[in-house]
This record gives sequence, C-alpha cells and structure tokens, in this order.
Amino acid sequence: MTTTDAIAPVRPEDARRIAADGWVWGFALVENYRTMYPQAIDADDHRYVGGFGTFRHYPQPFTPANTDVVTPNNDTPYSWAWLDLRTEPWVLSVPATDRYHVLPLHDLDTPYVGFIGSRTTGDSAGDYLVTGPGRTGPVPDGLAGVLRADTQLVGILGRAYLAGPQDVDALKAVQQQYLLRPLSEFTDAERPEPAVEPQWPVWREEARESVEFFTYLDFLLQFVPVREDVRRLRADLARLGIDGTGSFEPGALSPELREALAQGMDDGRARLREAEAAHPSSAGLFGTRAELGDDFLLRAVGVDKGLYGLPTAEAWYGGWLTDTAGNRPPNAAARDYTVHFTADQLPKARFFWSATLYRLPERLLVDNPIDRYSIGDRTPGLVYDADGGLTLYVQHTRPADPDQAANWLPAPAGPFTVITRIYGPASAVLDGTWQLPDLTAAPDRG
Repeated sequence: MTTTDAIAPVRPEDARRIAADGWVWGFALVENYRTMYPQAIDADDHRYVGGFGTFRHYPQPFTPANTDVVTPNNDTPYSWAWLDLRTEPWVLSVPATDRYHVLPLHDLDTPYVGFIGSRTTGDSAGDYLVTGPGRTGPVPDGLAGVLRADTQLVGILGRAYLAGPQDVDALKAVQQQYLLRPLSEFTDAERPEPAVEPQWPVWREEARESVEFFTYLDFLLQFVPVREDVRRLRADLARLGIDGTGSFEPGALSPELREALAQGMDDGRARLREAEAAHPSSAGLFGTRAELGDDFLLRAVGVDKGLYGLPTAEAWYGGWLTDTAGNRPPNAAARDYTVHFTADQLPKARFFWSATLYRLPERLLVDNPIDRYSIGDRTPGLVYDADGGLTLYVQHTRPADPDQAANWLPAPAGPFTVITRIYGPASAVLDGTWQLPDLTAAPDRG
C-alpha cells in the first residue's frame, strides 16, 4: 500500500488531529533516535560508541570545553551503550563496588526498563539478562535479575560517582568491568541467525521541525510492538501511512494534507509548551512504563526538559530560575548572590548532593579561575556555620573573605541558572516537605 493510498480517505482536519497526537507520542522516539544515530550507527561521528552491544565510558569530568551535552552532570560521568534485542537477549554484568552507580536501561520510547545500581540492586557483582518484547525461553541459572524490554532497541546511560580529577583512574577501573555479552556467548551456545540490518535513515537535524519528522517515526515503529494503550493512535497513524513499514513519504501527500500535518505538529508543540509551563519540577517526568502510565504529553515534557533524566526516587532535580529580586534569570553581571541552608535545611540525601552552575542561554559550564563547576556535600574545604548551616556564595568575582571563598560557586558575568541534584533523596524531599532555600540577591551594583 502506498502512502497516497493510505491517506486518501483522511480529511485534513482529521489528519491535523492525528498528527498532533502522533507528534506528542512520537516525540520521545524521534528524540531518542537523534541520540542513538550518532552513537550506535554513524561510525564517522565523534560520539560513536562502537555500535550496538558496546560500552563507551566517559570517566573525565566535564569542563566548559565540552559543549556536546547541555546541563552536563559533573557528579557522575557517563557510560553509554545501546542494545539490539531482535536476534537474542543480552547479558549485562557489573562488578562489586561501594561507589554510587546506576545503570538505567530505557526503551526506545524512553520509559525505563529497569535499574541496576546502588539504590536498587546494591553493591554486589551480578549478571542481568536483558530481553526483548515477546521473548520466551529458558533463563540461565545464577542470574541476579531479568529486565524485560517493551521495544527491540534499548539504551543504557550509566552513571557512577566521581570525586574529582584525582578519582578518574579509580572510576575507570569500575567502568571497565561493565560487560555486555549476547546470551549465546554467555551460555557458550550457538549464536542464532542475526536479524536483518535495517536501512537506518541518516539523521538530519532540520527534520525535527518539518513533516519529515513522521518519516523517522514511521521507520522507528517497526521496533515498537503495538501496545494496548496506543492501539487506537497507531491505527490512526497507519491511516496516514505511518505504519512501521518505513515507506512514509511526505512528498506523496497532497498539499492540503502536508499542511494539515504541519499544523498538527504546531498544535503538538503548543501543547508541549503549555504543559511545560504547568509542570516546573521533574516530579513524575521520568520512570518505568508502569510509573509513567499513558500520559504521553507529560512524558514529552520530560524528554524535552531532560532526555534520560532519572526518576525522583533515584535523583531529585531542582534549582533557581528566579532570584529574590524577581530577576528571571538571575544575572551575576549586576549583583552577587547567596544561598543559605540552615542546619535542618541541608539537602537530605542517602548518597550525596551537589549544585551545578550553568551559563544561559547555552546551559553549559562556566570557565573560572578555580575550575569549580559545582559544589556540594563532598566538596573539600567547605566552611560550615557554627550551628551546622552552610552558605554558598554565587558570584562572578572571588570573595575577599577566605571563608566565603571556600564556599564560592563561580558565576559568569551574565545570566545563569543553578541545578541542584540529590542522589537518593529522603522522603522529605520526595513528598515536598523539604524545600530549597532562596537564591538571595544582593543590591544591584549599578
């Protein structure tokens, strides 16, 4: 069936509605492919991890010179991998370590399949089976767990604690013990016939803003079995020729239908912007499929705000976009800032917490004379108040007072934001009883 045949009965107003719903639901899939393509498919890209079934580790801390990732996390450097589960399951093996770590596995549409790490599985070594949708068969003895994915392609964005540049070699030693093996290799069995290699569409950044978006979505649907919660939407998309065959061609549409799809995308973006304005925190944006449910708009908010963000049970995210003078965003060219935690107000973390500063609008780290990009409970040399409280000094120039300089978080001479991360947040953080203190603005220097 050609694209033209598929969409012939669809009225433009129906196509616009379907496109809006399809864009909201498919946004996560296409954004995920936007990351997966350079990492797992395009061997000429500097971000290439080595293909499917291979880890690439990044043990070095981020600096202002790293511009590939916005709002980079300097607490827990990354370990990236991607799995193609069509041929057979894979086994992920991890070493014993008392270092905070988490290896989250996410489906192609971004809900988490499961978590291996300090919070969920502990510090012991273990072998974990990762299997695709509909897969049956015996499970080898001795496995520490089984993670069952709902899509044929799965991503892994591992994180492990880094104490600083002096800790890089020790972190490497842990990362290099992460191991991925096909099940047949793990059990020393004959490897099955490999699945047919797809014709991966080359990622084009401009496709995000055009109806070509649906060309990528059509291709990706072949890896996503139809689930009951999207059965009606998948049927509607198939009426437009977006059916997982990879044959959708926007050029085959009539001008009226192309315009209807473009308008539907605009409608979807408007819904996303409205939802983001109504949901300023990360609560409920990230989690397993059972936790996220069928609120695909909220899932899109999470993808847009922080693709691969961790659920709040693992890590809580918060920060300051406005100061006490009402400036949005804060601006260190005009004034200095303080953040004062009383002894009872210090972030309550099972593992650790940090506050990282980013310049705006780029959301990148800020070059500074002491090479400090974040500050937290593991920062050496912090000066606490006599009563156990802590004051941070967020400003462009180094404070003259030595105690204040010890607690200095350098800011650019311009707009910025600060993101606080709490790893293993306590129940008071999760239920909202605990709150961040204000970002207090000093008088304008002008």
